[in-house]
Amino acid sequence: MKEVRQGATSGDGNGADVATCFLGVDVGSVTTKIVASTPGGDIVASACLETMGQPARQIMEGLADVGRQLGERGEVSVLGVGTTGSGRNLAGALVGADLVKNEITAHAVAALRLLPEARTVLEIGGQDSKVILLRDGVVVDFAMNTVCAAGTGSFLDRQAARLGLDIREFGALAGRARHPVRIAGRCTVFAETDMVHKQQVGHPVEDIVAGLCRALVRNYLSNLAKGKDLEPPFVFQGGVAANAGMVRAFEETLGESVFVPPRHTLMGAYGAAILAQEAWEGADSRFRGFGLRDLDYRTSAFDCGGCANQCEIVEIFLAGAPVARWGGRCERWESTDRASPAGWRPRAYAEAINPVGGGK
Repeated sequence: MKEVRQGATSGDGNGADVATCFLGVDVGSVTTKIVASTPGGDIVASACLETMGQPARQIMEGLADVGRQLGERGEVSVLGVGTTGSGRNLAGALVGADLVKNEITAHAVAALRLLPEARTVLEIGGQDSKVILLRDGVVVDFAMNTVCAAGTGSFLDRQAARLGLDIREFGALAGRARHPVRIAGRCTVFAETDMVHKQQVGHPVEDIVAGLCRALVRNYLSNLAKGKDLEPPFVFQGGVAANAGMVRAFEETLGESVFVPPRHTLMGAYGAAILAQEAWEGADSRFRGFGLRDLDYRTSAFDCGGCANQCEIVEIFLAGAPVARWGGRCERWESTDRASPAGWRPRAYAEAINPVGGGK
């Protein structure tokens, strides 16, 4: 296997002097990540929290933590903010983002910053996975799996708990395997059934763990990456990249070394920060500050009765004022004024505003 070396920028700026920075926020279904990076690309502050079904609350807590870390370095100005992930629109509305980007672009940009010659990005998160093909620094193809949890971090966590293991032990156990068993990794149900059977017939735990890692890699490559031209150098990102057993299984299957960034869990947020920097043209940021958790936050929803589509509109309020709306198929509710541009209000919305007297 060929050795892969990372680029000059490591993304770790523990000793960097900081006067200005860019923020990146990556809100996923399992974790919420926030990073602050310098114009030179060094990560100088970060936070990673479990989303726990409360993305807004975790965004606020993460911002407070990052703000505290930056405050310890002195006065730092935020020049721009980018958001990504499945909760990128919510995050953008809350924090006052200057840029909202999909996670494919964010992960690709982050990988290229650390390894400019990268040609394939393997990303496995808590509940989804991605493969991104890069050629000459440009995304030429990608695939995402958001339907099945087989091979994702949540599936591995569940199997570790069932085996009575800490997920951090998986890599060491897989490394001690003498004869990895063959497990059906195509489906979570079949994989669990197979693992139970292997335990019942007496296979060692380390052989089962190594077999599971291999099965999940086979599932990833045969389903998500099927028909795609995977070329080295490979970059492995996302929370599952911490599992040495998965890294080893990828390297054995691909026949190439796989580069795991030092801050692999934060790569989506890091990419969002880089994109915010690339889009910055000197204007003041829309960033609302690090103290959002001190403000009143709430959401509400209503059905728009303006046409037969019956769109479900979601509103985000911060300190009592609407900061964003989405869910419509037209531009009627894109304004954050109480009324639409045409001055029309649905009955349910009017009653929510004035429950006693109704609305006009």
